[in-house]
Amino acid sequence: MAATFIKAGTRVPPSAAGLQLTGRRPRDRILDHQREYIEQGRDAVIAGKDAEIEYLPWHAEPLAAVDLEGTGAQDGASEAILEIAAVPFSGPAPNLAEAYSTVVNPDRPVPRRPWISPGLTDTTLAAAPRWDSTADLVAGMLDGRWIVGHNVGVDWRLLSRRIPGLRAAGLIDTLRLSRAEGLPGPLGLEHVVDALDLGSAVRDAVPGGQPHRALWDAVAAGLLLPALVEKIWPERAPTITQLVARSDAGRQPQDALDQDALF
Repeated sequence: MAATFIKAGTRVPPSAAGLQLTGRRPRDRILDHQREYIEQGRDAVIAGKDAEIEYLPWHAEPLAAVDLEGTGAQDGASEAILEIAAVPFSGPAPNLAEAYSTVVNPDRPVPRRPWISPGLTDTTLAAAPRWDSTADLVAGMLDGRWIVGHNVGVDWRLLSRRIPGLRAAGLIDTLRLSRAEGLPGPLGLEHVVDALDLGSAVRDAVPGGQPHRALWDAVAAGLLLPALVEKIWPERAPTITQLVARSDAGRQPQDALDQDALF
C-alpha cells in the first residue's frame, strides 16, 4: 500500500494535541513512565504472576513508528530536524494510509556529513516547510503514543527537544529487541530488515524510498516490530509491559539517550 501524506503545514492546535507542560525535562518524564512498565513486567515474570495480569496484547496500545534525520548532536542545542516521518499503527501493523512525512527547512545551510542523506540538499531543504509550521501536527499524532524506532532513544532526544511538551507513553526500541533475540551479524536497520526477509515489504510500502530517509526507516521499524514480536513470542502476543521489559533486556551502554549522532 502506498503511503498517503498529510499536507505539510496542516496544523493541530496544542489543545487538540493534549500537551501537558511540566517543569521536568521530557527525557526524565518518559524514563520515569517507562521504568514503571519495565519494573512491573520484571516483577510479574520473577513472581511467576503473568496469569494475574489483565491480558491485553501489545498492539492494543496506541503506537507510532517514528524516524528523524537531523544535523547531528555535535550541534548541541542548535541541532535541527531535517526530515521526520511518523506512521501510526492499526493493531499490530503500521497504517500507511495515516503516514506523515516531510523534509524540514532548518533555516541555515547544512554541511555535508556522513549521516546526512545525499537527497537532503540545501536546495531541497530551502523549499520545505519550517519546523514551526509542522510541529503541532507531529505533536497531535504522537502525544500519548508509544514511540517505535530503531535506536529510538536518539530520535527521542531530538524530538523532545523540539517539542518540549510532548509526552509519549514510552519508547520501544527494535534495535534492543533484535539484540535480546540474539540475531546474528550487524544489527543496523537495513541488516535486520534483510535478515527477517522484510526488504520487499518495505520497498512495496515505500516505492522509491531508500534507507536513511525518514519514511523508509520509520516504515522499516514499524514492519520490523511485529516480525520480532512473532519471532520472540510465537504462541501468544506479549503485553506492552512484557514487550518493554524484553526490549530493556537488549540495552547496551551506547544506547543512552544522549547518543552522539542521529543516523
